[in-house]
Amino acid sequence: MITFLSGGTGTPKLLRGVQKIMDRHEISVVVNTAEDIWISGNHISPDVDTVMYLFAGVLNTDTWWGLRDDTFTTHGEIQKMGLGEYIAIGDRDRAVHIARGNLLRDGQRLTNITRTLCDRFGVRENVLPMTDTEVTTRVKTELGLIHYQEYWVRSRGQIPIEDVVRCSKVPPESTEEVLRAIEASEVVVIGPSNPITSITPILECKGIREAMADRFVIAVSPFIGDAPVSGPAAALMRASGYEATSAGTVQCYGDLVDLFVQDVRDPVEVPGAVRFDTLMTGEEKSLELAKNILMLAEQQGPAA
Repeated sequence: MITFLSGGTGTPKLLRGVQKIMDRHEISVVVNTAEDIWISGNHISPDVDTVMYLFAGVLNTDTWWGLRDDTFTTHGEIQKMGLGEYIAIGDRDRAVHIARGNLLRDGQRLTNITRTLCDRFGVRENVLPMTDTEVTTRVKTELGLIHYQEYWVRSRGQIPIEDVVRCSKVPPESTEEVLRAIEASEVVVIGPSNPITSITPILECKGIREAMADRFVIAVSPFIGDAPVSGPAAALMRASGYEATSAGTVQCYGDLVDLFVQDVRDPVEVPGAVRFDTLMTGEEKSLELAKNILMLAEQQGPAA
């Protein structure tokens, strides 16, 4: 088995290829939940849903969020009422948020809720929220701290940020399910997701680094030169004190990584790195990178 650490765009593109060449029961994905948010009384777990929808074969891969061919009637009516729902939520997607919110209010764990939802969608892969603890990524601006979704969706990443802050009432802990998945894997792959808002929140959960210390860890860079393949990773890296490059990504992850993968076009030199084409512009490119990553994983032991 291989465990992947994932955010909501870069790593799912890699998983799109992985699911075509691995036994689906041998895939575990630990997913960032620090971008979760309550909207219109319902609970959105955007990164979890992207992975779940991908494995279910219903993800809108034009946007890499939401359900393919969804409608937005309810969102349109809410907008007419001036209620300020700044995230465009599809009608069928909203049903998932309603179900999750109700189950959370009933006191169920996010891990169990995710398993229930995955079962309903026919997902056989092991999709795991990074924690059952509520934790939120906020960014510091001249107006104060705002939720990451307000920065990236409402403000389209166009406002200057000074820092990235993780907020939670109690320190987040990895779940038993996450730790068991890692223990059952000889290889852990940190996908090409945003290091600051997608991967670091997972690594900050109590127990995760200790569990990964005994595993061979492959990390895939989300950068080509000083530009991320997608999203606001560059601004967030700089605000967190790191160079917005592959070298900065290595520094961010520290000694946790055993093998680093960067793009063949990347002008930044990372000693010891392996180079592949990491620009997954379509299914074939995702499949090609997945084959290369699994080739590296297979060299580490039979669990891959």
